[in-house]
Parts: sequence; C-alpha cells; structure tokens
Amino acid sequence: MKRKAVIEKIALIILMICAVLSIFAVCSITVYMFMKGTPALSKVGVHKLLFGTVWKPTAESASYGILYIILSSIVGTGMTLLIGVPVGLMTAVFLSEIAGKRIAAVLSSAVELLAAIPSVIYGLIGMMVLNPWMYKLEKIIFSNSKEHQFTGGANMLSAIIVLAIMILPTVISVSVSSLKGVTASLRSASLALGATEIQTIFKVVIPAAKSGILTGVVLGIGRALGEAVAINMVAGGSVNIPLPFNSVRTLTTQIVSEMGYANGLHRQVLFTVGLVLYIFIMIVNYILLRARKKGVENE
Repeated sequence: MKRKAVIEKIALIILMICAVLSIFAVCSITVYMFMKGTPALSKVGVHKLLFGTVWKPTAESASYGILYIILSSIVGTGMTLLIGVPVGLMTAVFLSEIAGKRIAAVLSSAVELLAAIPSVIYGLIGMMVLNPWMYKLEKIIFSNSKEHQFTGGANMLSAIIVLAIMILPTVISVSVSSLKGVTASLRSASLALGATEIQTIFKVVIPAAKSGILTGVVLGIGRALGEAVAINMVAGGSVNIPLPFNSVRTLTTQIVSEMGYANGLHRQVLFTVGLVLYIFIMIVNYILLRARKKGVENE
C-alpha cells in the first residue's frame, strides 16, 4: 500500500509539472509576441499599419500597410472552411456510418496518408498541376480584359483549393472519432420511431457529435491559418485585394517571404504581423470553443 501511495504521488507530481510547463509555454509565447510585436505599432501607427493598403518596406518613403494581407488570411481561411469542412464531414459520415469495414479501412488509410504528406509536396503539386489549370481558366475568363494582371495561375483560388485538401485529414479523423462515439441507443431510438438511416444520421448522430466536430473545425482553422510553405508556392506572393484570381499574400507567407532579409523597422513590423496572426487565432479558437461549450450545455 505504501509503495502504491508513493507511485500515485510521483504520477501526480509528473502530471502537475507537465500541466505547468504547458501553461508556462503558452504564457511565454504570448508575452514574447507582445514584447516584439507592439513597438512597431507606436512607430508606424496603429491605423497606418492595420488599415493601410500599401506595402513598400524597402522604398525611400517606406509604407507598412497590412490590411490586404489580413483580409487575404481571413477570406482564404473562410473559403477553405466552406469547401473543406462539408467535404470532410460527409467523408467522415460515409466512413463511420455507411461504408463497410473493408472500404472504410482502405479510405481511412488514404486519409492517414494525406495527413502524412509534407506541406511542400502539396505546394509542389499545386504549383505544377493546379496553377497551369488556373492559368487556362484565367485566360478564358479575362481574355477580353486589358486591366487584369495575369498571374500564371498563382492566385488566391489555387491557395484555397490546396488548403481545403490539406485540412481534410484533420476534419475527417476528428469527425469520425466523434461520430463513432455517439451511443448506439440514440440510433436505435431514432430508427424505432420511424426515421430512415439518412434522417437518423443528419438529425440525430451529427447533432450529438457536434462538439467533437467543432474541435476538428478548430484544428482545421489552425492548419489553414498557420500554413506558409504550400501557400507561398501557389498563391503568387503579391499584396493585393483578396479576389479569386489575384496573386495574394497571407500573414504567414508575409513573414516567411521577408523575415530572412528584413532589418530595423521592417523586421519589427513583421513581428507585428506575427502578433496579429497570433491574436486572430486566439479569437477564432475562443469563439469556436465557446460555441462548443454551449453545445455541450444544451445537450
């Protein structure tokens, strides 16, 4: 008994240390980002930095407007979720509720393979396969337009499609686990009341699993917002209005593209871009986690 008590205490201490380290890591990152990201706000000006539309850090009269960069991240992430979440959820429904064991095993392996592919491979395939298709589509749509600047297919639409594919494994795997976690009694009760299998899935099973599905969406948002390498390869990399066939730059690609040679105020502004990204992720996570908590309370 004494030995078991000692082991229990050691286990509790280890768990406590891990929890404290996790909290310390989050707090340290938050403090560091605010320390490095706020100086540029006072030097450039909050309004000029956050609402300016011109980005010319190396010009004689330097300008550091990141509004289009922020909007590109917001619009790109939003459109990615509109494509990726429904496809991922329907795939999860098929795997957990409809497919046979053999088919589900094969498709699950394919989903796991998607998750294992490095970001640069997605970017390479997007650059070599997707961008040429987009360029052909661009020429068809804007063949009579003299004002449109052709991007060779490297545009926001390409980035959205690549990101939508990249978040699929996360959304699918988490959703499958959540759907399988719904008790069989709920399904049986729905079917006993005369509901069809499809009605049971969409009106009983999915609502019961919405808490876990929202978790998958949160993780998908994190993947979409945090991706830099693949997007840098397929989005074009210009600071523009976030329109489908415009070459764009997101918050992450902005940092990756210029941090290597930036110095002085330019470097400080890039840290501010990172701070904006960090705050944006925190806000989105808070909103979705609050929605998840309300869903659990309503259940």
